[in-house]
Amino acid sequence: MRSRYTAYVYGNREHLWRTWHPKTRPAEVALEPGMRWTGLQILDIRDGGPDDDTGVVEFVASYDSTGRLHERSRFERRGGRWFYLDEQG
Repeated sequence: MRSRYTAYVYGNREHLWRTWHPKTRPAEVALEPGMRWTGLQILDIRDGGPDDDTGVVEFVASYDSTGRLHERSRFERRGGRWFYLDEQG
């Protein structure tokens, strides 16, 4: 989760694409031009430990002066690596 947030901060589309689950990732990762990410707060983590194959992270990411993105993201481990699957609905 933190590496993906950092990739958004620095505009690293390559990292975002490589850490997106192949089942759900877009053909190309688009970033919002001019968006300035300013903070990440992890609110909750479900599973995602050494013996888990799935996990959920609830977070708030702040951007620009007053923007906030609140999401529960699902992750899945494949081949020993974690991949962003989607937003938990």
